[in-house]
Amino acid sequence: MINKNITYLLAAAAIGLISTSCTESHSAASDEEQAVVENESEFVSIFNGENLDGWEGDTTYWSVQDGNLVGEITPSTLLKTNSFIIWEGGEPGDFELKGEFMISEKGNSGINYRSERFTEVPHALKGYQADIDGANRYTGQNYEERGRTTLAYRGQITSINPQTGDMTREQVREKVKKNAWTDLEVTGSLGESDSLKTKINAQDWNEFHLVIKGNRLQHYINGVLMSDVTDNDEVNGKSKGLLGVQVHVGPPMTVKYRNLRMKQ
Repeated sequence: MINKNITYLLAAAAIGLISTSCTESHSAASDEEQAVVENESEFVSIFNGENLDGWEGDTTYWSVQDGNLVGEITPSTLLKTNSFIIWEGGEPGDFELKGEFMISEKGNSGINYRSERFTEVPHALKGYQADIDGANRYTGQNYEERGRTTLAYRGQITSINPQTGDMTREQVREKVKKNAWTDLEVTGSLGESDSLKTKINAQDWNEFHLVIKGNRLQHYINGVLMSDVTDNDEVNGKSKGLLGVQVHVGPPMTVKYRNLRMKQ
């Protein structure tokens, strides 16, 4: 009888432990799901999917089609300079931006942020850019349009070295080699560029997520961190600025964006 009681008690204890473990696991999963829902609720749509209200750009190249923000170059509308459509909602500093993009095979585009108008050219921006291209050679990297050029290739964690004094455009160009900024340190790796490329869908929809806080600039594609820049250059870096998306000089192309939403 004693042995039977011991067996019964051990079995009951085991069932209790399993039940408690399952409850705790379910509770942890529920908390995580709730956190995701609450975080997503903090994002606000910045594109209505119906028209270009709230955006300023050349309608020769930008339109709304099937709920998408579309940038298109045709054989009859080839560009001489890159053209942007610019969000008119302010100059965000610290923010997160989420959305989706799809780009044609020969397309070249990008999402500019903390940027300023390049007044010498209509509808042009200069500043940080989350690079996007149809061949996925550059998608995910950090490129500074009309500035220091490549700040981090896909797969790189970099630290941009401080500069002193005001730098002229010519002085900036002197520190650029092979379309990349030379005054930086590669401090870590997120993986090989070709390996990360396999995480990007060619000629299909991809999710992007930009996490821009202080001087740290992180670009995610489909949930994968593609580049991570810490910009210690207060002379050339910017803490806030305009947001816009680009169509790039080149052959006929199409790029589409949707579900654009921001958390500031």
